[in-house]
Amino acid sequence: MKINENKGITLVTLTITVIVLAIIAGITVYTGVDTVKRANLESLRTNMLLIQAKAKEYVEEADFKMGPAKDTSKKEEVYRSKGLVKANESSITISAPEVSGIVLENCYHVTKEALNEMGLGKIAEELDQGEEYLIKPNEEELSVEVYNTIGYQGKYSLTDLEELQ
Repeated sequence: MKINENKGITLVTLTITVIVLAIIAGITVYTGVDTVKRANLESLRTNMLLIQAKAKEYVEEADFKMGPAKDTSKKEEVYRSKGLVKANESSITISAPEVSGIVLENCYHVTKEALNEMGLGKIAEELDQGEEYLIKPNEEELSVEVYNTIGYQGKYSLTDLEELQ
């Protein structure tokens, strides 16, 4: 009886092993990229929700100070005291066509100083190059829409981002 002493790995076995490892690596990379995208979306959404909550307080304060006669100059005083600048008066530049369609005279630029005033300095530190936040108050409904100039997959407003969920 002859014993086969070749204890090596065959070329076919090696090829199959490499193919299986490549498939597993591809799935892992795809899953990792998807997880990073979802984390970025959640981070942006969370930042916008925080800004919206604080800005809504400002809208309610402005509504209270305007009084029944609706003296809009009082509204402007409240917003300016919080570091908000009318978007058409600030140096903000918007390159995205969807965002540039916003009527800027109704929006306020949330400056880094305003974010610090809101207690959201961490958001101010994490702003990317060219990234800005805008708010569009609605005094009649006491609500606020928040916009981000970079956005996420073509969505720039908090309402649009909520639809992605």
